[in-house]
Amino acid sequence: MKRMLILSFLLIPLFGISQKIITTDIVNFWEAYDKIKNEKDTVKQVETFKKLYISKGTPGLGGIMRARRYSAEEYVFAINHYPKFWQSIRANTLKSNQFSKEIHDGVQKLKDIYPDLKPVNIYFEIGALRTGGTTIDGMLLIGAEITLTDKSTFTAELDSRYPHLRKHFDTEPINDVVFLNIHEYIHTQQKETIGNTLLAQTIMEGVAEFLAEIALNKKSPNPQIEFGYKNEKPIKVEYVKEMFSPNIYNWIMNDVNNKFAMRDLGYFVGYAICKKYYEMSSHKKAAVAKMIELDYNNESELIRFVEQSQYFEKPLSYYKETFENSRPTIAKIKEFENNATDVNPGTKVFTLVFSKEMNPNYRNFEIGPLGENNLLRITKVIGFSEDKKSFQFEADLQPGKQYQLIVNYGFLSNQNIPLKPYLINFTTSN
Repeated sequence: MKRMLILSFLLIPLFGISQKIITTDIVNFWEAYDKIKNEKDTVKQVETFKKLYISKGTPGLGGIMRARRYSAEEYVFAINHYPKFWQSIRANTLKSNQFSKEIHDGVQKLKDIYPDLKPVNIYFEIGALRTGGTTIDGMLLIGAEITLTDKSTFTAELDSRYPHLRKHFDTEPINDVVFLNIHEYIHTQQKETIGNTLLAQTIMEGVAEFLAEIALNKKSPNPQIEFGYKNEKPIKVEYVKEMFSPNIYNWIMNDVNNKFAMRDLGYFVGYAICKKYYEMSSHKKAAVAKMIELDYNNESELIRFVEQSQYFEKPLSYYKETFENSRPTIAKIKEFENNATDVNPGTKVFTLVFSKEMNPNYRNFEIGPLGENNLLRITKVIGFSEDKKSFQFEADLQPGKQYQLIVNYGFLSNQNIPLKPYLINFTTSN
């Protein structure tokens, strides 16, 4: 009977809106957890976890696993290595269904400022410590192991791997569950979830953060906002250097190891832009709709929106040109001229020469437009030269074949500015 009473609260409709708050995966997680703790064989632990948690999971569990690429093995590793952490959050995670009315009221307030709000289901999940909230396929997903936490959460086991979590838990995230839900709910209404540039991702996050504040009439609980306004001038100086970069990770989803010792400052910049736009708008509901419905990856539309806020001192075209001029390039391939049609198939070593000194810790390659059959496959990475201005690798070639490989923007200069992508393209002689 007790079991039935618990389950009766796990799927909670939001009355007046055709959506639900679903928490069944949390109960399933703890059942799997208890079984795993009594099993010493890690192979059997993984099998048990798949059976009791993953295979019984809701669409929300499948969604959060895809969004963060969680695996059963990663969960089992976390369970085995952070036992005191899991013990410290168990009671709080089982409170997830207690927030339904507050979340419902928050969604209603959001609908008041944005009448075209579309209903989505909200899933509380136990993740593997890499998201407090995200969206995928029209679902709102809350990582309860990050979100339903407080100052009592034990983190000594986590500190070397997740050093930012101690400060986060000290802010008592469990008290801000409604704000997080409204922030993420706004993301489900937007056209995109992934921006092509830092500026696009910044505005997506800024819209969600600022409008959650407007809807709830509550100050953002995230420390980046207050910190940002206290340090706004130097933050803007650094931000404009990268605003058109395809690399977001110096400003969003980063850690505290940066110039400002504060993670996720892209949220502040986006928030500040949206706040100025809203304050300058005479029709507030139209401004809200514009922010939510903006085509963030349409660069010209995005630029018009940002320039209407008058947040930056110069036209965005200036910052874009400055950024493009700051990007490192590949000056040449040392062994042959790119696009050559008579490359010696005996060539083994390939040397990429850069226009600037590079950061040796970053690199990435992509398949070229001709696809996998024409991929120049790297067989050995030699690495960067001592002056960090060239990079060598080895590959095996066949005669009479065209090869391609994109040297992509994961390569960064020593100022962490991404490389202009470069297509290696050549054909070997017969």
